This record gives sequence, structure tokens and C-alpha cells, in this order.
Amino acid sequence: MAKIICIANQKGGVGKTTTAVNLSAALAIYEKKTLLVDCDPQANATTGIGLDKARLNQTLYHGMMGEAGLDDLVVASEINGLKVLPSRVELIGFDIEMLSQPDREMALKRLLAPARSDYDYILIDCPPSLSLLTVNAMAAADALLIPLQCEFYALEGLSQLVQTYQRIRRSLNPQLEIVGILLTMFDKRTNLSHQVAEDAAAHFKELVFKTIIPRNVRLGESPSFGKPILLYDAASIGSESYFSLARELINRSIVN
Repeated sequence: MAKIICIANQKGGVGKTTTAVNLSAALAIYEKKTLLVDCDPQANATTGIGLDKARLNQTLYHGMMGEAGLDDLVVASEINGLKVLPSRVELIGFDIEMLSQPDREMALKRLLAPARSDYDYILIDCPPSLSLLTVNAMAAADALLIPLQCEFYALEGLSQLVQTYQRIRRSLNPQLEIVGILLTMFDKRTNLSHQVAEDAAAHFKELVFKTIIPRNVRLGESPSFGKPILLYDAASIGSESYFSLARELINRSIVN
């Protein structure tokens, strides 16, 4: 039975897509059957994993609108054991088109239900907003993984996300848990990065992953080549960090 994890933070540029792509790849390399779901209309996870959006006939949008089944949408990646449910810009219309529909928050959960028996992990990359798409991801997931950039105001920005998480638990998905908070863009040369890491540990204690994702040039370059860092530069510190995160995630219990 797959563990469904949504990777969310309403702030942009915090490492959501980088984490979704590279953690998915690392889990697959560790022989975990993994599905990466691109739930962001910007579709950066789709291109970052190496798919050509222009050649896609149908995407997540068509599945969430009930126009296509999961088997028609999932495509293979370069990595054995890693499949992708791709996205494209038309997904931006989902929020508006579904606004008056009943159970609109459950569209993604319904779509993914048949996949639970086929994978070990399903990772959902969310948009940088607390939109209906993000609500769908949280309603479908067993757990929430929160990337937290090591920058000024980072912890303050978490409050809105945590409030949304609590509302989802009360109204739509009482089983949803926070599997962990991931420190990203850590620069060991700056006092600020160390201060954010210390503050996160003080506030969230064991929820903070031991693995920290550093600022890394190779990690920043890999999406432009359509490759996870594990294929682009397996020896880089960015690659080592995501392998470490995958091991830590595998060892953390998630209650389905």
C-alpha cells in the first residue's frame, strides 16, 4: 500500500519541486516503486524529470476533471521504478472550473485511489499557494512534507500552512500527519542559515529531518537538463543529500 506524501509550502522558491523530483528519484533507486505527481500548473516537476510537455496528449488536469483514467496518464521516466503523472499549464483552470462542484476537494484522491496498491510511495508536488489544488493534495495524502528554506522570515511563513493543515485534518482528512520539515538552501557560511536551523529544531524538535539540503550549484543546474541530480551529478553534495533524505524517510513511520 503506497504512502502518499504531499510536498507543500505556500511560499515559492523554497525547494518543493527540487525535493519532489530528487526524493522521488532517490526512492526509486532504493528500489521503492514511486509515482511522482506534478500538481503544479507551472509543471516544473514534469520538465525537471525530463518529460517534454508539448508531446503529452493528456495530463493530471484531464484526470482530475474526470476525462481520463490513471492508466492513460502515467508515463515512465529514465529511472526504473519511477513513474510520473505529468502536468501542464491547463491545470490552472481546475480551481475555477471545479469551484461549484460538490466534493471538489476529493478529485485527486479519487484519481489516485487505484494506484495505492501499485506503488510504495506517491509524492505530490504542490503549487506555491494554498489553492484548491493544494487542498486536493492534502486531502489525498497520508503525510505532509514541508520544505523550509534557511532564510529570513522562513518560520513565520509556516503559520499559514500549518493552519491550513489543521483545517484539512478537521474537515477532510483526519489521518493527515506531518512526516517532517526539511531544511533547504542551507549555506553553512552564513549565521542566518545556522540560526534558522536552530530555531526550527527548537520549535519543531523531532519533526525536523536530520538531513539538510545545502545550496549547491549542481543541484540548481540539473533541472535545465531535465535530469534529477542523481543522474546529472551523482557525486555532488546535492545528490548525497537526497539519498540521505530518502533513507531517513524510509525509516520514518507513516500511518496510512
